[in-house]
Amino acid sequence: MSSAPFSPAPPAREGLFPAGSATRHVIGDPAALVGGISALFLQALHPRAMAGVEQHSSFPDDFWPRLQRTAGYVTTLAFADLPTAEKAAARVRAIHRRVRGIDPVTGLPYAADDPDLLRWVHVSEVSSFASAVRRLGLIDGEEEDRFLAEQVRAGELLGATDLPVARAEVEAYFAAVRPELAASAVARRAAARLLLAPLPWRLALFTPARPAWTFVAAVAVGLLPDWAKQLYGIPRLPGRDAATTAGLATVRAALLTFRRATGRPAPPR
Repeated sequence: MSSAPFSPAPPAREGLFPAGSATRHVIGDPAALVGGISALFLQALHPRAMAGVEQHSSFPDDFWPRLQRTAGYVTTLAFADLPTAEKAAARVRAIHRRVRGIDPVTGLPYAADDPDLLRWVHVSEVSSFASAVRRLGLIDGEEEDRFLAEQVRAGELLGATDLPVARAEVEAYFAAVRPELAASAVARRAAARLLLAPLPWRLALFTPARPAWTFVAAVAVGLLPDWAKQLYGIPRLPGRDAATTAGLATVRAALLTFRRATGRPAPPR
């Protein structure tokens, strides 16, 4: 796997990724949010990566705060100034240093700051963001490759190494790591939690909240690579891909409508 050519860090007054970057275009689009949820289903297939989540967090009780923290971290790196982004990464590195143990599925040790596991989490995440946005024709292959190359800087902030810089390299990485993946009982438990996420009481009182989340989660599952769906035992049904694309477009439109209705500004591009 190649690495992105060295470039000096941007001045502190700028962000980690400047205006006009592929990162701001991809992360700033609502479709990326659904891609991020898809990444969680994908990441659960790596037993040693999932062991850290299972053993060092209360995934059901902490579901929404954890999701908000993850989304906040991603958007901080994409849009905040450089000192703020570096502080956010330092906090995550400090947490990772404490997360270690033995994976019950493989019997192997794991550590959240292991570069191999960091690579898995990084590649699963950024490829899921990009594939969701590209699925709707909002970026082309060239911009997707630029996004992946830019995101090397984000991965390296956490200690990941040997990161892919283009879609072809992402595919090669997934092919190489696939023998380590499994839809274990732990992975299936995590997937079930995602599909049936515990709703905060304020949302639980809102009748459409449950079917709305189920719809979003189903679209996120539909965005998984075919080999990941096969590991989960998801059958390939006629029209499945078209339904996923239509569902993603519907969720994106709803999020844009919500943004306009609440007067929230779009992320800076």
